Amino acid sequence: MKRALVVGIDSYPSHPLTGCVNDALAMGDLLETLGNGDPNYAVHRLVSQDFEVTSALLNEAVEQLFEGDAETVVFYFAGHGIINRETNNGYIVAQNGKKGGWGMSLSDDILGLANKAYPRIKSSVIILDSCHSGFAGEVPALVSKDVSVIGTGVTILTASHRDGVAGEGQKHGLFTDILLAGLKGSASDILGNVTPAALYSLVDQTLGPWGGQRPIYKANVHTFVKLREVAPKISKEFLRRLPELFPNDAAEFPLDPSYEPARDNVPPEIVSLPVDEGHVAIFKGLQACNRNGLVVPVGTEHMYYAAIESHSCKLTAIGAHYRRLAEQKRF
Repeated sequence: MKRALVVGIDSYPSHPLTGCVNDALAMGDLLETLGNGDPNYAVHRLVSQDFEVTSALLNEAVEQLFEGDAETVVFYFAGHGIINRETNNGYIVAQNGKKGGWGMSLSDDILGLANKAYPRIKSSVIILDSCHSGFAGEVPALVSKDVSVIGTGVTILTASHRDGVAGEGQKHGLFTDILLAGLKGSASDILGNVTPAALYSLVDQTLGPWGGQRPIYKANVHTFVKLREVAPKISKEFLRRLPELFPNDAAEFPLDPSYEPARDNVPPEIVSLPVDEGHVAIFKGLQACNRNGLVVPVGTEHMYYAAIESHSCKLTAIGAHYRRLAEQKRF
């Protein structure tokens, strides 16, 4: 069982926002299904266009999210965030939030619920697109008797560090816009898995070193946390053939013109050479591996010429990794 709570608040009385409701709805739509349309998370949407997201309603919804058993739960929030300098505590701000009752405390309320949820809930993922959201990833307990304030099974991904702001785009928040692209596939691995760590890497690389907004990622996990699955970049059927094609990590797979059906701009002596359809199917898989960094041609720059000129191809380091996974029947 997997469930998610997505919260988006635009309609703040004094400082309204734009895009947070869109962010939450788009995030909920992607989490709800896998790339092939199969069900993924059971999503509850709490957005200010449909509800007045009061502090009481927000607290109740988050508490319900962390109740009971689950494989994975996701809490996503888009809206205002604030730090109370007097108490040194960060908050996500409810629609009726005000001094003395902003909404929910990042450390005491949200992180506290997530920390207590294990092992009933194997993985808890907290994603915050709000100013000062990085406060949730701070570990002040490291200087006390506790080992870490981030409990077992908890992952935190935030739009900014504790003193940072979360930028808004034309339709979505800057942070969430990148997350949505990642969930659609730009952060997936070769097998099509999208993880919080991969999303952080995508956000970090996209924002670059010169931007004012810096994301935060912290986790205390022992198992693979998958937020979504999209189509593999290379079919699993072909990946399972890698140990057959490459008996070891250093092996080279010999090619010849029978693997390449195109005969444009080739030496005359090759034009009439027969094409083997079985070889062509293998070559298409190897070309897909080449496009995704698993295989490289030997003795030439392009796979086409590796076949036409009877060279070979070999695994890269990441290709050798997937060959070993296939050998171990890991997918």
